[in-house]
Amino acid sequence: MDYKEKMIRQMELKNFSKGTQTTYFSATNQLCAYFGRQPEEITTQEVEDYIIHLQEEKILSASTIHSYIHAFKFLFNKALDRRVDRFDIENRKAPKTLPEVLSVNEVKRIIQSADNLKRKVILLLAYSSGLRASEIMNLRISDIDSKRMMIRVVEGKNRKDRYTILNPHTLNELRVYWVKYKPKNYLFPGKNGDSPACSFMPLKAWRIASKKAGITKGRGVHTLRHCFATHLLEAGVDLRTIQVMMGHSSIQTTSIYLKVTSKHMENTQCKVDLLKYY
Repeated sequence: MDYKEKMIRQMELKNFSKGTQTTYFSATNQLCAYFGRQPEEITTQEVEDYIIHLQEEKILSASTIHSYIHAFKFLFNKALDRRVDRFDIENRKAPKTLPEVLSVNEVKRIIQSADNLKRKVILLLAYSSGLRASEIMNLRISDIDSKRMMIRVVEGKNRKDRYTILNPHTLNELRVYWVKYKPKNYLFPGKNGDSPACSFMPLKAWRIASKKAGITKGRGVHTLRHCFATHLLEAGVDLRTIQVMMGHSSIQTTSIYLKVTSKHMENTQCKVDLLKYY
């Protein structure tokens, strides 16, 4: 059994998400390409040199560097049977940057600038329900609960299920979308219909729409998720409720939006129509 087969087996045993598996294999492939050798022939010292290369020459973010380190530790410990507790490099902390947030009007402009109905619905789901790109692409028809006006997120980040709100305007657009495309299982199916479409689709929808709208703020479609949380805070929704809808393990993660909101929180009911002026 070669290292790739061992990695696949160990990741399946640990129930790693598809995203994590892709990240680990990508990091391993880049490491091999850099040295022009197979992992079995690469020393831990060379791995440390490569990580320094990523830090100082590629200038990757601290979070990206950490994901590479985890990938290499997994490779050595689980696939190569070479015990490595840590790599002897400085543990750089990620800078505490605040998320960029758009105004409600800017969000509307982006959504209205989508070049087709499918991409428009994707952007609506990211904003009005606070979904991650991967969560949008893995939605099934059965996850849309129109009676309770909720969306079920199955195995979101860290393999956790949760519910979030379904906006009335988004529901109407989903019904129009269903009539036009008639998806049978996944809301956004791939070519064979048995699996979701490419996970790059939400980012592409964002890039096309934001460019057409003339908005340069934001760091990809995830910006709409930040807007969801911030605008709910500004509407008076309590932090704990937002934490649950966002799927954050710790309320400390959610509390970052207190630093970007422009209004004081007030008590209000959970169901806030973020698109009532749409």
